[in-house]
Amino acid sequence: MTNEEYMDLAFTVAEATLGQTSPNPSVGAVVVKDGRILGIGSHLTAGSPHAEVYAIMQAGAEAEGAEIYVTLEPCAHFGRTPPCADLIIEHKLRKVHIACLDPNPAVAGKGAERIKQAGIEVEVGLGEARALELNRKFFHFLRKKRPYVTLKAATTLDGKIATSTGDSKWITSEESRLDVHNQRHIHDAILVGINTVMKDNPLLTTRLPQGGKNPIRIILDTHLKIQDEAQVLNDGLETWIICRSTADVANFQDSHPGVKVLSLQTTEIEDVLDLLGEHNIQSLYVEGGSKILASFLDKQLFNECHWYIAPKILGGSDALSVIGGYSPEWMSQATQLDFISVKQYGRDIKIVARPRKEVS
Repeated sequence: MTNEEYMDLAFTVAEATLGQTSPNPSVGAVVVKDGRILGIGSHLTAGSPHAEVYAIMQAGAEAEGAEIYVTLEPCAHFGRTPPCADLIIEHKLRKVHIACLDPNPAVAGKGAERIKQAGIEVEVGLGEARALELNRKFFHFLRKKRPYVTLKAATTLDGKIATSTGDSKWITSEESRLDVHNQRHIHDAILVGINTVMKDNPLLTTRLPQGGKNPIRIILDTHLKIQDEAQVLNDGLETWIICRSTADVANFQDSHPGVKVLSLQTTEIEDVLDLLGEHNIQSLYVEGGSKILASFLDKQLFNECHWYIAPKILGGSDALSVIGGYSPEWMSQATQLDFISVKQYGRDIKIVARPRKEVS
């Protein structure tokens, strides 16, 4: 196997843990000696051993003189676990292949430098683009102190999300809806507006064939008018409601002590994202509706769009469009995006797009 193939294996085990390591990044590691794979590791959950630990422990005494391939720079600080750089030095590995350096100020090149000072060869950059893509939400949060925002919508071919009567079930196929549940699994939180809750009474949970991690459900409800029978208030799973400071929070909490209520002077999107950043929400999946999507677009506060498009046409100006609000006067004022991928799910297609110039 080549260096690239060993690093690919490290990426494969890292990618398998997406969504379950937050607030930590997803990391994979592979220990190799004389063409033999001696250990493979992945960071599984925050607080558990890092990928390098699992891989080196599997290698045991044979780790001495071996090479390790790791998708992110080994840490050099004491957090909830000891420094991985020290572990590599202690077991006398010969060379460390690092896909990319960790921008976390507690690491930021310190791990690689400590390993070099111990006389161990360090190579940085093998698979760097894949590493940056793998943990783009983590890196964004470190830079901005706000969650990475993914806007999601399911539309007909002509951009409609409901008929004139409000009927919207179902626009897309079961295969598309399954992919949405996978996206919920890999995001920290999911956000909708109060109108969506009052109209659809959704669960906003992850329902994959083998289960999945439920995101924190965040409801934007300025005046705390959510109905007592809403499923998100009564199923025992985690729900946060963001309201204005003028809402009667004390009375609501008496009736719903298990629901977390966060109040703000305003519920402007930038203030909401700052608040979620303070509560360590690194990734946010925004499922609408059209008014909520419009508010993120208007402020240019999003990092990615997931558009599921069904081979259906509703027609009519009275059918509900995917994004509400007002359009700009000129085409030159349109938000410019780059298509990242196009994939088919059942009869539908899913387009992933990102702002041409990151805007948040």
